[in-house]
Amino acid sequence: MKFIIKLLLTAALVMGLSEILPGITTTDYASAIMVALSLSILNFIVKPVLVLLTLPITMVTLGLFLLMINVIIIFLADLLVTGFEVTSIFWALIFSLLLAFARSVLFKVLDKEEEK
Repeated sequence: MKFIIKLLLTAALVMGLSEILPGITTTDYASAIMVALSLSILNFIVKPVLVLLTLPITMVTLGLFLLMINVIIIFLADLLVTGFEVTSIFWALIFSLLLAFARSVLFKVLDKEEEK
């Protein structure tokens, strides 16, 4: 149940960010849910492999290359989901930063509500 709530919150954030950011477009709520689902699967399966493969360059850049890994994950979600489009690397970076920040705040509030 908690996974479904987090998935729907992420979909709402994707839809909201696509309204705010001009370089990100989402056609409807179903595609936003598919983006949220694909991002969770990609973050679970693909991201650890990419982090492991790019460990030397991540160490040289003092961890800043992890931002590029997030951009790659966003572009992979763009390829997988019809109805979701990212126009440039810049917008993918801004989208991933805002999504990560908003998710961390919302999930922390969700976890505090669950403790009560």
